[in-house]
Amino acid sequence: MEFERRSLPERISGLWQLAFNLRWTWHPEAREVFRRLDYPLWRLTSHNSVRMLHLTTKQQLRQAARDPAFVALYDAAIEGLGRALTSKESWWGRTYPGLPNRPIAYFSAEFALHQSLPIYAGGLGVLAGDHCKEASDLGIPLVGVGFMYPQGYFHQKINSNGQQEEVYEHLEWEHAPVEQVFTKDGKPCILSVALGDRTVQVSLWCVRLGRVKIYLLDTSVKENAPADRELSARLYGGDLETRLKQEIILGVGGVRALRALGYQPMVWHLNEGHTAFVTLERIRELLDRGERFDAALEKVRRSTIFTTHTPVAAGHDVFDIDLVESYLAGTWENAGSYRDEFLRLGYYDNGLGPMFNMTALAIRSTSATNAVSQLHGRVTLDMWAQLWPSVPERERLLQTVTNGVHVPTWIAPDMARLFERYLGVNWKDEHDAANFWDGIALIPDEELWAVREALRSYLIAFIRERARQLWTQKQVTAARVVAAGTLLDPAALTIGFARRFTDYKRPELIFYNPERLARILTAFRRPVQIVFAGKAHPLDHPGKHHLQNIFSRAIDPAFGGRIAFVEDYDLHVAHFLVQGCDVWLNTPRKPFEASGTSGMKASINGALHLSTGDGWWAEGHTGSNGWLIDGGVTVDDPAAVDAADAEALYKLLEEEVVPAFYDRDVNKVPRRWLQLMKEAIRTTMPRFSARRMVKQYADWMYAPGFSVDPTL
Repeated sequence: MEFERRSLPERISGLWQLAFNLRWTWHPEAREVFRRLDYPLWRLTSHNSVRMLHLTTKQQLRQAARDPAFVALYDAAIEGLGRALTSKESWWGRTYPGLPNRPIAYFSAEFALHQSLPIYAGGLGVLAGDHCKEASDLGIPLVGVGFMYPQGYFHQKINSNGQQEEVYEHLEWEHAPVEQVFTKDGKPCILSVALGDRTVQVSLWCVRLGRVKIYLLDTSVKENAPADRELSARLYGGDLETRLKQEIILGVGGVRALRALGYQPMVWHLNEGHTAFVTLERIRELLDRGERFDAALEKVRRSTIFTTHTPVAAGHDVFDIDLVESYLAGTWENAGSYRDEFLRLGYYDNGLGPMFNMTALAIRSTSATNAVSQLHGRVTLDMWAQLWPSVPERERLLQTVTNGVHVPTWIAPDMARLFERYLGVNWKDEHDAANFWDGIALIPDEELWAVREALRSYLIAFIRERARQLWTQKQVTAARVVAAGTLLDPAALTIGFARRFTDYKRPELIFYNPERLARILTAFRRPVQIVFAGKAHPLDHPGKHHLQNIFSRAIDPAFGGRIAFVEDYDLHVAHFLVQGCDVWLNTPRKPFEASGTSGMKASINGALHLSTGDGWWAEGHTGSNGWLIDGGVTVDDPAAVDAADAEALYKLLEEEVVPAFYDRDVNKVPRRWLQLMKEAIRTTMPRFSARRMVKQYADWMYAPGFSVDPTL
């Protein structure tokens, strides 16, 4: 790697620095440097700047260094990165000028930062990535901690029978935007974590995200036993015992990593219960310094906050208490006399007997818990009522910070240029101000529609290219290529359904009456098409069954080639879908979706949301910015609810969605549709942006947390 970095021409030697700081992923002027260097290679590498630099020839690099236009782009990008890293001016600095120069530690089991670093599975990781990017933009002194998964999450392959197959590939370290962390004397930074009666060595890797650094823990160290080397191999892999060991490494090892690197955080933010062992390690530190348990717990609580994302009881990690005790025995060390107090923090009985519950641990050992939508807040209060015996305590300790999306990451470049033209070149600086978006009315309908037509055409071209690549593979059937989207129409109303395939999301609800749906999709002069994408967890057999059924619909001639399944859903695919679809379909069974952010990403790009009133849409729907699927059945009968919601969905499609899209004036512009689009952008952009979200965390939890004991 060092040889490769030195081999760059001196004039453009900063390309490595640019490539290894993922700030370029949401700054068009930096992204354009790599596009301009070699556009075909840029596409071939799926926008992986590090891999691209490895594959670019020396001759190309020398030519680029002599090209005035390229050098001008390069200089601007390097200047922008340098300014971002060194500037003292920021929202955080202006808003809280007197706070100590100490960070917020943000722990998460997954981070979705870019497709070249597959250490994420879904929405939790995307939320964590967007949170860190926005913290960088706002100048919030945040440092992330997670896992470095050499095999990441699985790649999805769909076989000729429509069955999902999981393929795990080892990450090519030299082609990923991640760097190993070394000590001051040039040795790899290695720390130790006890697991029961043995010690596991953990190495550290760093990802740069603008001003923010994210440190990733890796147990693939030669000194470890083979089984321990595999602990960090895969995201959410293995059995419950493996999960427990991973979470001890993440929590205990993460705290020790920050200490080894010299960080002294003022606030500790736990993103989901997987990270809750952070609090036990910090309590242990204070006990070693002579604190009593109750005093240590109180200090840790006052400087720690917890975000829960899971409204389903089965989604919260629980472990056998004896198993937890055995694996933590070596971690407690001199604090072992407080064994019962430690275990009591996680004790929880949901009616099936006492277990060690990671969410209960997090709630008991933090000063504030927050849900991620208003509806999720109400569900969370009911779910964990036994931990908050009194109503005043619940109201004091549970808050709601509705999730948001990082607008610079998810906005389509064509849409961003349109906003620059009519709302000002600095529109991103004001995108969380509600009144600012009243200016959306200034954009001419014809220009907005032209952008939407272009984005749909990009999506269809992308899907067809992926289908063509499938066809070049050996032993791929024609049916599989058809299912991949070769017959899609770039002018047809395009509905997107892309998310994790699992039962409560009801991916097959739209097929409740297949004959009626076929009539909608194949209507003369008013065609509709649906693009599906998403993975089922390897152990979620009902989810896999739903996926296989949808594949069979995609190759059914009755639907006229107007259903497609795009395999191996990742961040790269997601960008095309949320930007290119006309309608974003979401059909979860209430109240099992905590928030859901894909619909926010679609709405800021002008795609209209069509969803049941769960998660963010319960508070985001205004009546004029999309559609609410509500069958009106509230009895505890899933079959009756499904039937009523399917009827409501078909009725909306037939009577409102399809007519609004195809109702065109003499200039072939859908005025009514565009009014809905403008309202979707106006109402979603400020309220459901990560900027609004992270500012709320800063105002409500981060800044107040800086008033706690500075010795923590």
